[in-house]
Amino acid sequence: MKKIHLIVGARPNFMKMAPLYKEFAKYPEDFEVKLIHTGQHYDERMSKFFFDDLQMPVPDEYLEVGSGTHGQQTAKIMERYEEVLLKNRPNLVIVAGDVNSTAACAIDAVKLHIPVAHLEAGLRSFARTMPEEINRILTDAISDYLLTPSPDADENLLNEGVPGEKIFFVGNIMIDSLVQYKEKAKASNILQKLGLNQNFALITLHRPSNVDSEKGLLTILNAFEEVSKSIKLVFPIHPRTTKQIAAFGLEDKVKKMKNLLLTPPIGYYDFLKLQMEAKFILTDSGGIQEESTYFGVPCLTLRPQTERPITITEGTNKLVKLETEDIIKEAKEILSGNIKKGKIPKYWDGKTAERIVDIFIKEKQFAYN
Repeated sequence: MKKIHLIVGARPNFMKMAPLYKEFAKYPEDFEVKLIHTGQHYDERMSKFFFDDLQMPVPDEYLEVGSGTHGQQTAKIMERYEEVLLKNRPNLVIVAGDVNSTAACAIDAVKLHIPVAHLEAGLRSFARTMPEEINRILTDAISDYLLTPSPDADENLLNEGVPGEKIFFVGNIMIDSLVQYKEKAKASNILQKLGLNQNFALITLHRPSNVDSEKGLLTILNAFEEVSKSIKLVFPIHPRTTKQIAAFGLEDKVKKMKNLLLTPPIGYYDFLKLQMEAKFILTDSGGIQEESTYFGVPCLTLRPQTERPITITEGTNKLVKLETEDIIKEAKEILSGNIKKGKIPKYWDGKTAERIVDIFIKEKQFAYN
């Protein structure tokens, strides 16, 4: 019996670990799986609702870390997860993505000589100003199994000197959740609840580089103000963004945009439905670049780089310079009918969890560096 810890901490982790948890559960004689929730996302709507929608069980351990600076949050996670590892030593720890929980739990495990698998390994924005990039590089450097979503991720790892035998191209596990819940999402009544027709654009905005400076946030809001004159904008607003709008005294500016619909963060099915039906998406999220590519919906990513270049080379994504006029120009291109076409990349097929579990079924004993 192989004991495995699956680490979740923030919203994107839930969609990655839910299909993997369910796939491991098919082999109760081979695996004992525990779900560890660090509590990095502490907002009720951004955590519990996603657990419910994804039919995830109550976590075996909930570390209740909450907010704080990067140093504070990472330190709390490491301190609390180390205690869990010492009392319940697993054979393998699986971390996903690039949040603070990913790097912190990987460090804890490796220092106790417990093998680590990094799900969504090898992605690079090549911008070390992004905290997520540091988490990616660090986690990949210390992990024993590097589970990659796309061929460019394999290339990045090989270029960094990672031995090929540690790299496994398994595909994009977020698509497993999309495939599994697409029909439930289609049945969502969120459009009726919000009084929408199909002529709307969807916004997500939360990255510190966009919302933590008044100038940057104002640049983006000015663009939204102009774009909203041509199309309804639906904005499920992240708690961080709400806080920063208030901190910079921009509430009145937002309220005056009559064609901007603000909502609290919403559940997984409802959000997928909004993505499917949107004319286009304005985002700074990593995962939404992928989800929009799968749905074939144009996506304008408000960032200078992306760690998911396959969404540009093969998908429907386009990077937009963080200038008001550039954002307006790209939105108007789509509104005029100039829509980027894309295709679904290899192994974005809903079977990534199967490929991952198959790797660990075949492993007689988990490797350690």
